[in-house]
Amino acid sequence: MNSIFLRIYGGMCAALVLVALLGMLALHLLNEVRSDQYRERLAHGTFALMGDNLQTMNAIERQRALAMWERLLGIPLQLRPLADARLDLGQRSRLQRGQVLVEQTGPHAARVLRLVSDQEQRVLTGDVQQISEQLARATIYLLADELVRFPVAEQPQRLAALKEAKGFGFDMHLLALDQADMDNDQRRRVSEGDTVMALGKGGDSIRVFAGMAGTPWVLEIGPLYQMNPYPVQWLVLIALAGLTLIGLIVYFLVRHLERRLKGLEAAATRIAEGDLHVRVPARGADSVGRLAAAFNGMAEHLQQLLAIQRELVRAVSHELRTPVARLRFGLEMLGDAATPEARRKYLDGMDGDIQDLDGLVDEMLTYARLEQGAPALNFQPVDLDALLDQVIGELSPLRRDVTVSRGDCLSSAQGGNAWVDAEPRYLHRALQNLVSNAMRHAQAHVLISYQVGASQCRIDVEDDGPGVPQSAWERIFTPFLRLDDSRTRASGGHGLGLSIVRRITYWHGGRALIAKSPNLGGACFSLSWPRVQGKP
Repeated sequence: MNSIFLRIYGGMCAALVLVALLGMLALHLLNEVRSDQYRERLAHGTFALMGDNLQTMNAIERQRALAMWERLLGIPLQLRPLADARLDLGQRSRLQRGQVLVEQTGPHAARVLRLVSDQEQRVLTGDVQQISEQLARATIYLLADELVRFPVAEQPQRLAALKEAKGFGFDMHLLALDQADMDNDQRRRVSEGDTVMALGKGGDSIRVFAGMAGTPWVLEIGPLYQMNPYPVQWLVLIALAGLTLIGLIVYFLVRHLERRLKGLEAAATRIAEGDLHVRVPARGADSVGRLAAAFNGMAEHLQQLLAIQRELVRAVSHELRTPVARLRFGLEMLGDAATPEARRKYLDGMDGDIQDLDGLVDEMLTYARLEQGAPALNFQPVDLDALLDQVIGELSPLRRDVTVSRGDCLSSAQGGNAWVDAEPRYLHRALQNLVSNAMRHAQAHVLISYQVGASQCRIDVEDDGPGVPQSAWERIFTPFLRLDDSRTRASGGHGLGLSIVRRITYWHGGRALIAKSPNLGGACFSLSWPRVQGKP
């Protein structure tokens, strides 16, 4: 048991290490995705503005605009066919939907692409370094070029509309010079036409200020935050916390499992010591719960088998006592017999006792073979008409004052035949036992009949004897049971015949039943099983 749990714990530890490695990989991939989204968010508005402007220009104007934007940005810009960009289908689809595509080309470098015209299938590309500072300067120039076309009073609303339409990934505002969050030196530089970059209050961002010539406005862009990937320390902390939590959960689950398995182990030990009454709680529908239910079923079956074995030993010893005593008496009397006729009488009696012992041994062996487990059954087509005629011919001479005959035999099977699947030897034995039992208790008549349907078949054996009380119908198939609880030879038999019948029917997938005979008024024993084996 301990080695099993050590293997479980080892497997759990290996799983936790694997979870940590997967967490590191997931964090790396997450940082890459966040970096791509960050670059696209910053570059989208500026390149969308440049691409839309290029659509309204002719070839000469485009060359001039590209040259000016290159000097402003400090990066090379190209306008080339989409087919030369070497993009996959997903990237092409994103460009055609009006998105800006950013491809990382180095630790701090990226290639930015924007589709200029669907008809021309040309794309604007630029290789950007330090994406935030460079794009901030270009964005200020492009926005100023757009806003000067509108009256001063409408420029704030136009800026808000541009931000929404072009998908800028950062804030932009038009403020009065005295409202801008700058010191005096920065205000002076802005008023002189300079572009000012100021650190944010937390020191992790920048804001860009530029004056709008001919207007009272100052254009504020930002704050622009640097891309901060999730640090490895976070991964370590999260991994430790997660592993600790998972470890605690696994520990308590395994401890609970261990307690339940130890209960099973203790119960198995007690059963091995002879206490067959012990049971374990079968709680839950998990594997251990199902194991506990199976364990209880096994213990119940063992207890039943032991009880049957004890009853078998007790009953056999009782059954053997009478013929053995008669044999001993016959041997004693045989020595005192004065005439050959007397000796013959004692020898015939001893021969009958030996036959009784042989029959008892045969029935016990048959019952034990059927009770131990599934016997080897060779199912074959059996003709019920021939089987009934054979049994009647074998048993009718045994009691001349009882008539054994066939009743109504019905078959609704195809062709009206009475062929069924069964193990011929065992089915013959079961029917023979039922007819022998009926003849033993009948007054004058025993009736045998069958019904064969498309899926089920049934054999009925009726007699005109005293019948069986309904209160004893469930007990009548118990081994060695006699309703009058006598062990005399008056009624014959050994109390195993009906038990053998029920076990044979069980291994055929059917049932053995008892009821009151509707035709003769005595007992009616019935065998019912599937007509074709392997089908319900």
